[in-house]
Amino acid sequence: MGTQIVVLDRGWVYVGKVIRTNDEVRIENARCIRRWETNNGLGQLRDGPLANTILDDCGIVITPMSAVIHFIKCNRDW
Repeated sequence: MGTQIVVLDRGWVYVGKVIRTNDEVRIENARCIRRWETNNGLGQLRDGPLANTILDDCGIVITPMSAVIHFIKCNRDW
């Protein structure tokens, strides 16, 4: 699926290379987007983080597909 912003339930938002199976999502080189700093919503980050965006390295995140709210396809790798 390439580089995606993944919005999960309970307010978690990650970005990384997404690999999807039937029942789970694996996010490699994952970073939690702790602070967006956008003025046009989360989709504004499709081209990468902004100057004041805060990211926390997480390594690999694996989550059940049932926890995914939606994906936002990024225009490039971060």
